[in-house]
Amino acid sequence: MVRESFQEQLNNLRNDILLMGKLVETAIETAVTALKRQDLDLAEKVVMDDEKIDRLELDIERRCLSLLALQQPMARDLRFIGTALKINTDLERMGDYASNIAKVVLSLGEEPLIKPLVDLPRMAELAQKMVRENLAAYVNQDRDMALKAAMHDHDINILYHQVFNELLAFMTRDAANIKQATYLLFIARYLERIGDHATNLSEWIVYMITGERLELNES
Repeated sequence: MVRESFQEQLNNLRNDILLMGKLVETAIETAVTALKRQDLDLAEKVVMDDEKIDRLELDIERRCLSLLALQQPMARDLRFIGTALKINTDLERMGDYASNIAKVVLSLGEEPLIKPLVDLPRMAELAQKMVRENLAAYVNQDRDMALKAAMHDHDINILYHQVFNELLAFMTRDAANIKQATYLLFIARYLERIGDHATNLSEWIVYMITGERLELNES
């Protein structure tokens, strides 16, 4: 068997990071679709599919560590592999949060929702957009696009606080709403955390391209 060249290994690593990002983006979309439709089968699929993300995460980590140990890369290649390791971890956590959303959907079951879902789907759309734009920035080595992606986290945080206050009012108004409102708060929190991890992607992509270390997450 002909041994892969170093550059081929880097290309394959990049392609698998992109694959993982697409799996995560799909998981977020599917989990929130399951919530909107109260589709328990779809929610179960998200939970099951998280195993694919977990397996890919372990494989990418193994290959990154192997490249670092055996190739002893320098400068830009070292940043590329180090960034892949970090992005890999953040994407896996985002997949976990999408799975957690699906598990909440399963807990909610077919119980009628206490309010129309408006802000939660919007949070999910912004989170997906952050993943999508960061993947494009990663492929195109585009610092500005990575910074643009990070800006959406501000809007996710605003929506999170709106959801929090609205659901708190529902709980205060009627104790019968407490259980479901709490579940919906969990989902809002998971989406907010996905936004934080997506911002981490932006930070690491900027580092990969320029060597700059930025702090883009809001305090």
